[in-house]
Amino acid sequence: MRDISIALVIIGFVPLVLKYPWTGVLLYAWVSLFSPHRFGWGFAYNFQFAMVAGGATVLAMLLHWKESKLPYNSITVLLILLPLWMTVTFLFALEPQDAYSRWEEVMKTFFFALVAASLLRTRKHLEGLLWVIVLSIGFYGVKGGIFTILSGGSEKVYGPPGTSFLTDNNAIAVALIMVIPLMHFLSTTIESKWLKLGMYGCMALTAMGVLGSQSRGAFLAILMMGMFLWLKSTKKVASGVVLLCVAVLAIGFMPQEWVARMGTIEKYDQDTSALGRLNAWHMAFNLANDRPLVGGGFEPYTPRTFAMYAPDPTDLHSAHSIYFQMLGEHGYVGLFLFLALGIAGWRTAQRIINASANNPAYAREGYLARAIQVSLIGYASAGAFVNIGYWDLVYYEIVILMATYRAVQAAENEPVKSESPVEPGASSGDGTNSDDGRRADAVIT
Repeated sequence: MRDISIALVIIGFVPLVLKYPWTGVLLYAWVSLFSPHRFGWGFAYNFQFAMVAGGATVLAMLLHWKESKLPYNSITVLLILLPLWMTVTFLFALEPQDAYSRWEEVMKTFFFALVAASLLRTRKHLEGLLWVIVLSIGFYGVKGGIFTILSGGSEKVYGPPGTSFLTDNNAIAVALIMVIPLMHFLSTTIESKWLKLGMYGCMALTAMGVLGSQSRGAFLAILMMGMFLWLKSTKKVASGVVLLCVAVLAIGFMPQEWVARMGTIEKYDQDTSALGRLNAWHMAFNLANDRPLVGGGFEPYTPRTFAMYAPDPTDLHSAHSIYFQMLGEHGYVGLFLFLALGIAGWRTAQRIINASANNPAYAREGYLARAIQVSLIGYASAGAFVNIGYWDLVYYEIVILMATYRAVQAAENEPVKSESPVEPGASSGDGTNSDDGRRADAVIT
């Protein structure tokens, strides 16, 4: 019965997708991020629902081709160049059989990032995708937070069942870290005080879920995000006190075993897990130096490759780092393109913030850009210890920034100064930040 219900829900959205192609991006994102089919026990568990959502979206794009337009800018160029280069490295892969399945999966990720860039054009579209992201990943955050509280923090929090990118405790911790700033942004768009309080509660539970994952990389990422928020705050003393109190209360709840595990960060040279990561990083570095252009291709983590390039050939691990993953699998060119895409996303966010600084009509967009900046910091710092270089969310966030910038681009050179500026996320009562806010809802051309 559960499998039938899941299938009916997903297939039931297909007519809506065929009428409104942009909703296909939301459906595909929900299936890929939340993995609803993994909650089935029968045919739905391994059914290709992502293919159903993707196929319906592509068909809708063909039926409504005038509504599909891929913008030309540095982000879209990099979103094309990076998978193209990955295809080149795939052709020279050391382990072609293992590489093919990963290549196929990664190409779908980038293809739908480009589809999203072609279809998401208004504030409603972008915030719809944000809600899908927050509800999909936030479910595991709330669930993990409750589990952490009930277990006293003695058990690890894991992601969705099956073989999702987020199944591992370290990976789900990064996802939860990234979604907390997005939760905070969406809370500013909610008018009901009870729903707003509910979102704050979800944020608190998600933070507890991060701690419950017992991921040391995630703990370091929380520190980095807290430092960034403090540096950006205009009231450093007050914000510092709040951040310190929250940290003391949350960490004080966790058991001594958790504190001891976090304490091993300082003694990485005595921890077998940390030593395994270092061994994998050395392998990726040596592999890239031997094959600087193409690296080893997808999935080079085999006994044969470790025997050739690792200091300890018997200690096999995946890259355990988005940076060494790109370097080892796609060489220095692949790493450069990956970093360039991240930098392009960050610069776009900063341009949104600058363009909206003195323009109340786009204050909401500016606050969204700040939230995604914090989320990207979480990805960049925690990702240094996790193998999620191909995960969808970071590419969706960059596409959201690109589409948002297209909305505020007209205001970049002609800022509108107001005598009564609107706070980020404030509402004028009609769902916008000011009487001129409707401009941000217009179709971006």
